[in-house]
Amino acid sequence: MDPDLTAAYDRCRELHRRHGRTYYLATRLLPAWKRRHVHALYGFTRYADEIVDRTEDLPPAERAARLDYWASRFMAGLHGASVDDPLLPAVLHTIAVFNLDRNDFASFLKSMAMDLTVTAYPTYDHLLDYMEGSAAVIGTMMLPILGSSDPVAAREPARQLGFAFQLTNFIRDVAEDLDRGRTYLPDEDLAKFGVTNDELVHARARGRGTPRIRELIEYEVTRALAHYAAAAPGITMLAPASQACMRTAYALYGGILDEVAAQGYDVFARRALVPQRRRMAVAARALLTSAGTPVAIPGPKGRAPY
Repeated sequence: MDPDLTAAYDRCRELHRRHGRTYYLATRLLPAWKRRHVHALYGFTRYADEIVDRTEDLPPAERAARLDYWASRFMAGLHGASVDDPLLPAVLHTIAVFNLDRNDFASFLKSMAMDLTVTAYPTYDHLLDYMEGSAAVIGTMMLPILGSSDPVAAREPARQLGFAFQLTNFIRDVAEDLDRGRTYLPDEDLAKFGVTNDELVHARARGRGTPRIRELIEYEVTRALAHYAAAAPGITMLAPASQACMRTAYALYGGILDEVAAQGYDVFARRALVPQRRRMAVAARALLTSAGTPVAIPGPKGRAPY
């Protein structure tokens, strides 16, 4: 492999290792030849996210210009232009190897641009429109790499898994998102439970959620669990060599919701994390589980496998 391409894959892997601990652990269960391609997709999404979220000291127009510039270089690369970038060569190579849908990448970049101007979502449907680009397309990008016996049937569960993982992150990271001036809890949901944005800000300052906020978070967890249930059938549709990876990711992201529930749905008390010992146990169990075994849907009372 070309040294520059190898370096780009290494850069993506390092971003994945440093910032995506749960998903990185799961990716280690894939065959070695697939891992670098998953790292490339993670690197692409992470780098775009960092342009949006790690440049908060810059004016919005300059942040938008940086994202536009990077996106234009990526699009030029898709059309065959030589791209001098620390990670894009790996992304472009992965897209070519698996003939990934270019529209998925355009949708993702559109959602990233929304984060520069949109700070709240009136309804869940509005949030779903955002997550179509920020989450659902990640599932459909991944599907050709993971492989499936029935890619058409597996497509919707892959989209649902993207929604499930994204909502899990939104629930866990309410406090951090508030610090960035955003909330991904729909306005209609806040109103349903009588919660105001000021109440969220005060809870962040106190490090403790109110009873109404905890009820709101429990409601959002229930909504996320519905996406996990819709995604569950897709795990057994994946290529056998990919099932341990996604079984692990599914269980660990679902485990974050378990931790949220265990702390009384108070996401301001502490950041919900799955303990390291449990993470390793989940990965080991996934390796020992026969391909085709249904996954257990996360949630209370150990809901039945699907």
